[in-house]
Amino acid sequence: MEFVATAAERDAPLVSLRDVRFAYGERPVLRGIDLSVHRGQVVAIMGGSGCGKTTLLRLIGGQLKASAGTVEVDGRDVGGLGRAELYAMRRRMGMLFQFGALFTDMSVFDNVAFPLREHTDLPPSMISDLVLMKLQAVGLRGAASLRPGELSGGMARRVALARAVALDPMLILYDEPFAGLDPISLGIIGQLIRRLNDALGASSVMVTHDVHESLEIVDYIYFVSEGRIVAQGTPGEIRASADPFVHQFVNAEADGPVPFHYPAPSIGSLLGAGAA
Repeated sequence: MEFVATAAERDAPLVSLRDVRFAYGERPVLRGIDLSVHRGQVVAIMGGSGCGKTTLLRLIGGQLKASAGTVEVDGRDVGGLGRAELYAMRRRMGMLFQFGALFTDMSVFDNVAFPLREHTDLPPSMISDLVLMKLQAVGLRGAASLRPGELSGGMARRVALARAVALDPMLILYDEPFAGLDPISLGIIGQLIRRLNDALGASSVMVTHDVHESLEIVDYIYFVSEGRIVAQGTPGEIRASADPFVHQFVNAEADGPVPFHYPAPSIGSLLGAGAA
């Protein structure tokens, strides 16, 4: 008998975090995170350095386990999966690492072919066709024989994106996909993220600092500060927001809810003590 998903199951979030907490030793990083990613969405997670954004990606991918709360992907508790079940779920995820993380001793073709060779029993001819299709999608079929050292930063990121979607994942995770890119490459990567997500019918979670590019391509944004969600909304809601944190972050202001100065005694009192 063929399984048919109910309307509720189809409408359920693909990724759901509920009251998620995490600490590195005694240092708390996440202090009760709630967020959802629905099917077909591109969702951005933003916030200052060290606020826990990449930790969230690692929890979703199962590299880390939450100290408390639940992390669900496709209705399954990631923290409760066994080794074999977790690896099976990861095969349905793609990951674009910061700066690409290509294998430097492999050609562009072999980098994209790697997950297909590792996780499928497809014949070489079919793998070749799939690799060329993925490279065509990112505009680099002509670079198949090159090594990563022969690519520009933007080209390397596009190869890494082709590798991330090689297995047609249901979920794609991006860790700072725009870092270090020139404006043209940044725009190209942004549009590819949106187009590939829509073409695959996938969902995407993107950790990024690039506010303006993200507002052009994402469906929803979460802002994280001190381990909590402090603001959220659609691009339109974020642009119109009067929230002080959002205003400071979007406009790159030095001072606001996130202070410029690290906590310290008044310099006036220190200078006075020195003069005395």
